[in-house]
Amino acid sequence: MNIHMISGGVCAAQGFQASGVHCGIRKSRTKKDLSLIYSAVPAACAAVYTTNLVKGAPLTVTKNHLKNGVAQAVICNSGNANTCNANGIQIAEEMSALAAQALGIQAGDVVVASTGVIGEPLNIAPIAAGIPELVKALSPQGGADAAEGIMTTDTVKKEAAVEFTLNGKTCRIGGMAKGSGMIHPNMATMLVFITSDVSISPALLQKALSGDIQNTFNMVSVDGDTSTNDMVTVLANGLAGNDPITEEGESYALFMQALNTVTVHLCRMIAGDGEGATKLLECRVSGAPDEKTAKTVAKSVICSSLLKAAMFGADANWGRVLCAIGYSGAQVDVDKVDVAFRSAAGYIDVCKNGAGVPFSEEEAKKILLEKEIEILVSLNSGFLAATAWGCDLTYDYVKINGDYRT
Repeated sequence: MNIHMISGGVCAAQGFQASGVHCGIRKSRTKKDLSLIYSAVPAACAAVYTTNLVKGAPLTVTKNHLKNGVAQAVICNSGNANTCNANGIQIAEEMSALAAQALGIQAGDVVVASTGVIGEPLNIAPIAAGIPELVKALSPQGGADAAEGIMTTDTVKKEAAVEFTLNGKTCRIGGMAKGSGMIHPNMATMLVFITSDVSISPALLQKALSGDIQNTFNMVSVDGDTSTNDMVTVLANGLAGNDPITEEGESYALFMQALNTVTVHLCRMIAGDGEGATKLLECRVSGAPDEKTAKTVAKSVICSSLLKAAMFGADANWGRVLCAIGYSGAQVDVDKVDVAFRSAAGYIDVCKNGAGVPFSEEEAKKILLEKEIEILVSLNSGFLAATAWGCDLTYDYVKINGDYRT
């Protein structure tokens, strides 16, 4: 396989620059709150959006801008979601227009996004004042600053990039994400911006993204709340010089695989950085009769508050896994279900054929004290599998969300 991880985030692909600055939306001057991604040439662009009926104004504006499947820049602020505001559409349009003017491009070629508190008016003044500095700061090394500028309660920047070969040409896909709370399947409280120098048609780029999220971002849950501002976008500017991908085939499949490598990496980072989280949880379901069953079970387990709390306490309470499977709605023969836990500290079976098996509580605790925990569920009823990602539920989650707005 010729896909390998590289550094650079959204600037890894040819022709992309990025930046992040503090413009004044957030009170703390130590926190960047405005980010920009810019492609040297117009790019094919695809996007997917939250399923929440309450949607942030930037999503409406971006969706309209991307009707032609082309974009050249992304502007995003943190600290304010620009959602449920009477003038939200106007502000989002002004953001894209100001960015476009400073970059010398069309406003319709700008993706606009916002993240932060819902229901508070967003003042355009600091954004307008910050855009000149933001554009001046654009750099091929600016990916990390841009990733920082979109953070809210995130504790770490989330970046990933890969390099691979198409038609003898070196190609790259890079991405950055934010997301820590209000994250639940069918898009989460996340903003994800992905860039590529691959030449691919807008239609196939949209198909690739829409297909990929079913097994990646739609399989992430932190707290069961689906956000209003979720959006994943991909820009592909074609500067790698590969033969244009205009139909499904070997090149399209390789692009999909490279895209998936980036998105899975970002999914794991989002889940592991859940608000107050101390552990990344990965539920791997195998032996399912169909993919839907596998996904339903995996998501139900990863969403269980009781299971998440047990993982925080390093308590091998496997009954909570079976409980989550039982109420998932999936048609499962519970008498065939096996459960095991695995981490860097080892592997332990805790349930066979729907019943407990003797195991060492001390060994189990040792395994569950690690930062990354795998919950392995075998349904023993078929050959399909699925994976979901989440995190433990801690005291700090309540502390963070108890005064998030004030």
